[in-house]
Amino acid sequence: MATTSTYLTFDGLCEEAFAVYKATFGGEFTQLSRFNTIPPSEGYVVSQSDQHKILHIALPIGNTVLMGCDAGDEYGDSLVQGNNFAVSVSTNSKAEAQTIFDKLSQYGQVSQPLADTFWGAYFGAVIDQFGINWRISFDEKAAAKGAH
Repeated sequence: MATTSTYLTFDGLCEEAFAVYKATFGGEFTQLSRFNTIPPSEGYVVSQSDQHKILHIALPIGNTVLMGCDAGDEYGDSLVQGNNFAVSVSTNSKAEAQTIFDKLSQYGQVSQPLADTFWGAYFGAVIDQFGINWRISFDEKAAAKGAH
């Protein structure tokens, strides 16, 4: 069965915010990567100002995971209160990821097509017809361990 997690997007303050969340809830980050880890082969040119921003961070809290990132320069002024979060769905298979992605994108807008990624997940992002941001992911290694 799919699970959900909250995914927060910040305008350069992700690292600072997650330091507060870690101090508040305890635990350790299970993932922390920066924009400068994106391989040049992905076709995304990381601006100088984005180099050390957070690309992805994850902090387990109880049975859930709080995740986040910084908005890259390509967001410009479009990051406003209300679109700075996404519901992250971790699935048990690529087929389940595809089904959920297809349903959410039917009347929505695909932000990132569902595909295998350089970090090892089958991942896609969509804004549904109601303006809610969704991140759909299948991570075969995490699924094999029974964790999302």
